[in-house]
Amino acid sequence: MQPKVIFPLALLGLLAALGLTVQWTRMQNRPYELTIATGSRDGEYYAFAAALAAIVGQHNPKIRISVLETAGSPENMALIGQHQVQLAIVQSDTPPSPPARAVAYLFPEVFHLVARSNSGIQSVAQLRGKRVAIMPEGSGSYKLFWNLSDHYNLAKTDFTPLAMPPEQAYAALQQGQVDALFRVLALGNKQMGALLKETRSQLVPIDQIESLQLTFPYLEATEIPKGTYDGGLPIPAADVPVVGVRAVLISHEQVDPEVVQEITRTLFEFRSEMVQRYPRAAMIRLPDANQNLGLALHEGARAYYDRERPVFLVEYADSIALFLSITGICASGLWQLHIWLEGRQKNRADMYNQELLELIHQMETSQDLQELENIRQQLFNILRKVVTDLDKDRISSESFQSFTFPWEVAITSLRHREMIVMQATQAGQVERSTQPPSQLT
Repeated sequence: MQPKVIFPLALLGLLAALGLTVQWTRMQNRPYELTIATGSRDGEYYAFAAALAAIVGQHNPKIRISVLETAGSPENMALIGQHQVQLAIVQSDTPPSPPARAVAYLFPEVFHLVARSNSGIQSVAQLRGKRVAIMPEGSGSYKLFWNLSDHYNLAKTDFTPLAMPPEQAYAALQQGQVDALFRVLALGNKQMGALLKETRSQLVPIDQIESLQLTFPYLEATEIPKGTYDGGLPIPAADVPVVGVRAVLISHEQVDPEVVQEITRTLFEFRSEMVQRYPRAAMIRLPDANQNLGLALHEGARAYYDRERPVFLVEYADSIALFLSITGICASGLWQLHIWLEGRQKNRADMYNQELLELIHQMETSQDLQELENIRQQLFNILRKVVTDLDKDRISSESFQSFTFPWEVAITSLRHREMIVMQATQAGQVERSTQPPSQLT
């Protein structure tokens, strides 16, 4: 071949290689733009998604997650099916769309049936003849309310259901326009706490979990612990038996597995940072690859859950046999070590709970705002220590969850005490300003 022909061909080949290299580099550095469908802006889904987006972006700037406000789980699943979003949070009872894949179990969501104190409603069956505010049609709460009413043989003509957004429903209960309100949400929701305190309404028990599960197997038995929404009063005054469902993080099947694996890794390995932004992230359950989430696991999530799964190789058969023979000798010692470690973790968690009780007792007798501010700092210092101990396996996940509720009770009690001290201080100032000068001297 003539040199005049070889040189242009070589030049074209070099340019093509350079072009492919530039394209590959751009693809490697290209940010992944994802959208996560949540729920109303004041709800738990939105708050969790905002925390997740911030933590993922902080540790992997190539992944950018935008949070989308929606009507709730049914719309979120539909958006996944239409490939309009890449991620979503749904209730575990939501009928799955074919391209939807599970990523992780999140926090439990609890049935809240709130009744005005003068309504006479003490059970679901007593909604008959009453006005009930329910969430908008298309939301997960809306569907679950009708499942519940069907179980109690309540037809739409037996009471007056009024579907409206959460803000309007809360206002309607406050103004006496409805007798009760139903919403499914995570425990400790601030808006729910404010509603219960302002209206002095009551949380209505929801039992019959065994018979409910015959028709709705996705329901879980749970309770709203005493003092969840105010430890000082407390609200509720006693544990309230209820039922609930699980929030599940899902993804479209076509999302890059490496991206989903990174998001799953963030949920597990940076959980302490998630807890600081969203405390109920402590209740996240990350299953192994064999656990059933109601729909198939995404390939990326499975890769994370399987990251440490050992591979069986025939050439290691002799080593495995040796290990099994030694196991019988070491079992007793390992069991004693396990018992010792569990006792140590529990003792450490009990120490933190004791500190909380001492601070609660201290704040109950305090009359000084500065002292209360110091107590606030101590509470957050304790939380930071507990989160650090959780990451370093100094306390167990179960101990951490048992710590979460007392800590929230302490924070709520502190706010309540600050309001009392501030009101007393202002009243004292007004009294001094109205006294004659002779009395002041």
